[in-house]
Amino acid sequence: MPIKIPNDLPAVKTLADENIFVMTETRAITQDIRPLKILMLNLMPKKIETETQISRLLGNSPLQVDLELIHTSSHQSKNTPAEHLFDFYRTFDDVKGNSYDGMIITGAPVEHLEFEEVEYWGELCGIMEWSKTHVHSTFHICWGAQAGLYYHYGIKKRPLEKKLFGVFPHTADYKRSILLRGFDDVFMVPHSRHTTVDRADIERRPELRIVASSEQAGVYAITTELGRQIFITGHSEYDAGTLAAEYFRDLGEGKPIEIPVNYFPDDDPSKAPAVTWRSHANLLYSNWLNYFVYQTTPYDITKIK
Repeated sequence: MPIKIPNDLPAVKTLADENIFVMTETRAITQDIRPLKILMLNLMPKKIETETQISRLLGNSPLQVDLELIHTSSHQSKNTPAEHLFDFYRTFDDVKGNSYDGMIITGAPVEHLEFEEVEYWGELCGIMEWSKTHVHSTFHICWGAQAGLYYHYGIKKRPLEKKLFGVFPHTADYKRSILLRGFDDVFMVPHSRHTTVDRADIERRPELRIVASSEQAGVYAITTELGRQIFITGHSEYDAGTLAAEYFRDLGEGKPIEIPVNYFPDDDPSKAPAVTWRSHANLLYSNWLNYFVYQTTPYDITKIK
């Protein structure tokens, strides 16, 4: 089954060209089944790029997904056209009376700030608190994961000596986790961040379980016991060229940036990047949708609590 997204969202053409099964609203309303209602809070500056990346993964599943997009009202995006936000996004005030089978909170390029210094921190806290009673399972990505761990469990982010940048091998800490069902013994994940969370801080919280990590990149996947909250520190959703675009951007701006690890063949930026993480990215999202959302969410969505 496909992901259902608005008829005119730019991602429709992109995903259709990639042979991803997409169902427009017009076609979906003729089907007599209940799709999974997934809400995505998109905190990334290039919202069209992020919504396309995540829609691609949500769409590679046998489940029908009804995706709704929201942005913060307390911060005005400078990198996404206002017309796009008006046409395809809502604010939290528009949806707070609803319930959702799942929610995705993306990353954001605000690592250099303390959480409380982020312009929309108060609004984000309200959304995360609301998610505990209105969302069956919430999936946090990168800075969104750090923000969630801090808000819900008081776990602070810690600065790294240098930027973690590249594609790194990971292994399962908890091999029985259904979030990792079908994963190889070693799997690759892109990372791009200046901060991290400390394993010892997580292990002190009995509500949390580390299910996967990397010797180079640290803790990767953390879940609560029933998967009502999932925290992913990397960017499995990244396209082939996302790290390259970031590398060349920083290089052009004269910023100190190293070649991303395990990314360009022979560490040669003139060569096309080798994609080594796509299959596990698809598994990660399909396992979340199936085991932590579809299999356990109530049919009557208003009974989520």
